[in-house]
Amino acid sequence: MTIKDTIRKYSNELKLVTHIPAKEVEILMLHLLGKNTIWLHLNYNVEFEKEKELEVLVKKRATNYPIEYIINKASFYGEMFIVKLGVLIPRPETEILVENALEILKDKKEAVKVLEIGTGSGIISVMLAMLIENIKIIAVDINEKALELAKENAIKHNAEHKIEFRLSNLYENVIEDDIFMTISNPPYIANNYKLPTNVKHEPSNALFGGDIGDELLKDIIKQTNKKKIPYLLCEMGFDQKAPLENYFKEFNVESYSFYKDYENFDRGFTLKFKN
Repeated sequence: MTIKDTIRKYSNELKLVTHIPAKEVEILMLHLLGKNTIWLHLNYNVEFEKEKELEVLVKKRATNYPIEYIINKASFYGEMFIVKLGVLIPRPETEILVENALEILKDKKEAVKVLEIGTGSGIISVMLAMLIENIKIIAVDINEKALELAKENAIKHNAEHKIEFRLSNLYENVIEDDIFMTISNPPYIANNYKLPTNVKHEPSNALFGGDIGDELLKDIIKQTNKKKIPYLLCEMGFDQKAPLENYFKEFNVESYSFYKDYENFDRGFTLKFKN
């Protein structure tokens, strides 16, 4: 059976788990073949010789198992990152968080120090290291597996010399007093929230933020202010704008703004403290 016919055949099995079934079959084929999309499109009429292996992967994906965990990679900010089971999968909306940090950091003439809380696969720290010349990043996480993966991604993108990875629960092992910005995509889902099937495969400690969901976010805001760090940029839940805006009033805030994600949901904020 040709590549083209194989795509058509197996697309039907993925129609209930993705809005791009043919594209996902192609991704799985490329993973098995070690080829790129251009090669695939030029060879649609060539015989596909790995159908048995493909069938196994398609069946796994059909159970709502994330494709990123099958192929061990995900695209973020135009770059390819290594992804592994046990570490949160990068989301496109986190690119907006990186963009917002860039807006503040790009005009800094002197060396700048940034802390990332909950680095996960390292995507935020690695991208900032790649995009900002004079930057030093401390990337912390409570998950040792995440830190190992983040280091792998830093090495893959030649950014490891700018990032120090550290095991820490929030600021627990952060003693530095010259941090200019804290950035974080923390767990912010309420503990009793029913997750979609595909998300259940991801680590719960990277998703759930407490009984209400914003407890960890509020803790980060409080500790960032106490540390006298000028800027805090975070992702948040779509329904957390009002309670967080109210919480900001407890601190000496110079300015703040919220932003929306690609689906037009409230998704995060930039906060500047008066220090």
